[in-house]
Amino acid sequence: MLFGIWQYNAVYSQIDTEDLKGAWQSEKGVIIFAETYFSYALFDSESKTFAGTYGGSWTIEGDDQQMMQVHEYNTFETEKVGQEVMINADIKKQTLTLGEDVFTRLDAGQPGKLEGAWLFSGRKNNGEVQTRDTNLPRKTMKILSGTRFQWIAYNVETGAFSGTGGGTYTTDNGQYVENIDFFSRDSSRVGASLTFNYEIVDGVWNHSGLNSRGEPLYEFWSPRQ
Repeated sequence: MLFGIWQYNAVYSQIDTEDLKGAWQSEKGVIIFAETYFSYALFDSESKTFAGTYGGSWTIEGDDQQMMQVHEYNTFETEKVGQEVMINADIKKQTLTLGEDVFTRLDAGQPGKLEGAWLFSGRKNNGEVQTRDTNLPRKTMKILSGTRFQWIAYNVETGAFSGTGGGTYTTDNGQYVENIDFFSRDSSRVGASLTFNYEIVDGVWNHSGLNSRGEPLYEFWSPRQ
C-alpha cells in the first residue's frame, strides 16, 4: 500500500509522549493513547449512537513536535488506512488540542491494571489452546487507558472494518468489568456490564468468563509492541 501524507494545521507545542498516555474526552467521543498506539471513537452513549472510529500508531516528530498518525482503520475515510497523517498537538494542563478537536483528560493510565494495546492471540476450547498469529493483516485489538477500553476488529491490508465497542472498565480482585458505552454492531448492548476473570501470565492477558451472548470464553491477549 502506498503511503501519503495528510496535513492538519494548528498550533505547535512541545510535548512529552508520556503526557499523552491515557484517555481524553471531546464533545464527539473518547480518544485513548497507549505507548505507541491510539484509537478515537466517536459516539453518544445517551442516544446509543456510534458515529465511527479511527486509529493506529502515533509518534511525536520533529522540532515542531507534530504528531504523526499512521491509520490502521478509519471508518470515515478508508483511503487514509496506511497513510501518514500529520497533526499538530498542544497540551495545557488537563486540555489536549489535536487539530480542531479539544479534549479534557479522563485519566493518565491509572487505576486499571491493563493499560496499553493488546492483540487477540488465541483462545482455549475444551482445554485445548488455539493460538493466532498477531502478524496477520486481520487483527482484533484492545486498547485501554486506566479507566477506558475499546476493542476494534479490522484488516490493515484491505482497510475493512468489522466492528468495535468500548466504554469504562475496572480491575479488582482478579475481576475485569466492562461497562459498555458504545457498540457498533448492536446498540441494544449499550449500558450493559460484563464481568470476567483476568490474569497476566508470562505477560499475556488471560481473559475468561461469559461473552455478551452468555457463552463461555477463554481468550489470550498479547501486548502489542
